[in-house]
Amino acid sequence: MERKINLSEQEIPRFYYNITADMPNKPLPPLHPGTRQPITPDLLEPLFPRELILQEVSNERYIEIPPEVRKIYAQWRPTPLFRAVNLEKALNTPAKIFYKYEGVSPAGSHKPNTAVAQAFYNKAEGIKKITTETGAGQWGTALSYACQMFDMDCEVFMVKVSYDQKPYRKIMMNTFGGKVFASPSQLTSAGRKVLESSPDSTGSLGIAISEAIERAVSQPDTHYALGSVLNHVLLHQTIIGQEAMIQMEKAGHQPDIVIAPFGGGSNFAGIAFPFLRLNLTENQYIRCIAVEPESCPKLTRGEFRYDFGDTMGLTPLLPMFTLGHDFMPSPIHAGGLRYHGAGVIVSQLLKDGLIEAVSQNQQRCFDAGAQFIKAEGIIPAPEATHAIASAIDEAIRCREEGVGKTILFNLCGHGYFDMAAYDMYLSGKLNGESQVSDESIRASITAIDSLQP
Repeated sequence: MERKINLSEQEIPRFYYNITADMPNKPLPPLHPGTRQPITPDLLEPLFPRELILQEVSNERYIEIPPEVRKIYAQWRPTPLFRAVNLEKALNTPAKIFYKYEGVSPAGSHKPNTAVAQAFYNKAEGIKKITTETGAGQWGTALSYACQMFDMDCEVFMVKVSYDQKPYRKIMMNTFGGKVFASPSQLTSAGRKVLESSPDSTGSLGIAISEAIERAVSQPDTHYALGSVLNHVLLHQTIIGQEAMIQMEKAGHQPDIVIAPFGGGSNFAGIAFPFLRLNLTENQYIRCIAVEPESCPKLTRGEFRYDFGDTMGLTPLLPMFTLGHDFMPSPIHAGGLRYHGAGVIVSQLLKDGLIEAVSQNQQRCFDAGAQFIKAEGIIPAPEATHAIASAIDEAIRCREEGVGKTILFNLCGHGYFDMAAYDMYLSGKLNGESQVSDESIRASITAIDSLQP
């Protein structure tokens, strides 16, 4: 039995998979916040290169990966697929558990899959600087790396709680040439406005997005890049699932369940969308489960509404599952999952009942991560422990029901820059995860009633 399933460089996918081509109900269009009419591509040109805008609205099933991008991918792709044999034994489960390990990338996560592509398209259009936000730091690290590859400047607004929790992520970004600012900051009117009302704000991805967009539109030869949520970002990540399909075939197994953490959607889409294609076009039934934190439950307790993608209302109105753009989640260590909304495509798939969503508590996730570390020897990022927790839940269910299903999850990144979080966990001092009341969610969502068309 092979525990590690590798591919050759020649087997790196040559196309991104665009799931919108196969969706029974296409996503609703983003709206202009003033007119409530669908936005036109020209309104996005101050922020994104034209090729990415075309990808954002494309219904083509496959979009070619530029050879220059694919060449850079080859530095770490294809990423390995492992069978978690020791974890299976520890759980005494008849289930077969596989994980796709994206922690071998230069940034230590799945994020360079889109960062390299976005930097390439911006460079081709003559852009000299890219601004962005980052939660736990994986996306900011990936974009700093990608900009360095194309000789571009990178400016990163890092959510303040993660900026303080994960100093080595900041240093890694600096080493790749990125300039990093704690958000909210004094550099932007958006940041100053937050600090005026909440001087001790721990920040949020919504605030950091507002700051990065403001900086992009106010500086020449500068664009903005997003690490999740948008259609073109999810598109680029499908290289993960396409590789996994080939690897699972080589292993002689087809997954019954595909699981990934969920912040804005790129992690989940990356591994799940290629398998969902089999459900949509070949009448197969593979359960695809998105796992979010209990403290930021937009999929499991939010509502499908039009909402801003950022806190200050600088983005178009997006049709998505949301908790309201003013929602402020607990400062959990899985900073990449602390986002108030969900990607448009993922939201439509959930609305149509084509995917599932569950939430996990931070303590439970670290317990699952510790169990995985002892069995498999890889320290996962706090975000990745959400998928591990749900994979273990499904494996235990298989044991209780006496059913030997095959489970695949995305181990989206390593946790070697998250040791402060593990130190708190091991010492019993892990920050509590605040319970989100129905009343607070209702109030946050009610606040966006006026935004609905």
